[in-house]
Amino acid sequence: MTTRERITLASALLVALACAAPAPPSPEFEALPKEGAYVIGAADRLRIDVWQNDKLSVADLPVRPDGKITLPLLDDVQAAGLTTDELKALLTQELSEYIENPTVTVVLLGAYSKRAFVLGEVRNPGPIPLASETRVLDAITTAGGFSPFAKKSQVRVLRYVEGRELEYRFDYDAYVDGDAPGTNVVLRPSDTVLVP
Repeated sequence: MTTRERITLASALLVALACAAPAPPSPEFEALPKEGAYVIGAADRLRIDVWQNDKLSVADLPVRPDGKITLPLLDDVQAAGLTTDELKALLTQELSEYIENPTVTVVLLGAYSKRAFVLGEVRNPGPIPLASETRVLDAITTAGGFSPFAKKSQVRVLRYVEGRELEYRFDYDAYVDGDAPGTNVVLRPSDTVLVP
């Protein structure tokens, strides 16, 4: 084999290896703002404690589909769209009309409004909660893992941003083999993981 043939073969091999490696998520896919403080949403469950006032405290309070909660004295209060600290400040202000210097605590009992969906060849397809940082593999594990027929190298993550659908492909086999570090992306609310 001549030197020229060796160089051509080496170049072709490098190109093939570069094409075989899974692509990391696009900057547009990853550049979305990361969530800061948790924002309350419909279906979340809260505990409201008013210090030294058991009649105003509520142990397990659902956030209704319209985003409101119902509390003694205050009736309906908008909770969705606020952080727990913002809701605490609002309730403290509203209750101060009825009691002197109320001390209010707002605790998130269940984060049910922040969900992603895992569909396709997993054992338990459906919604999964995103109460903490959840990555693609975490979502698949929560859904019971791959079914025997899953095409693990063709997993897709769909994300809707400002009316546009962004897609990212995740290759499980390459990730597990260590050939695709950084590709196990963090899911955002309403993301869909499709396992063909």
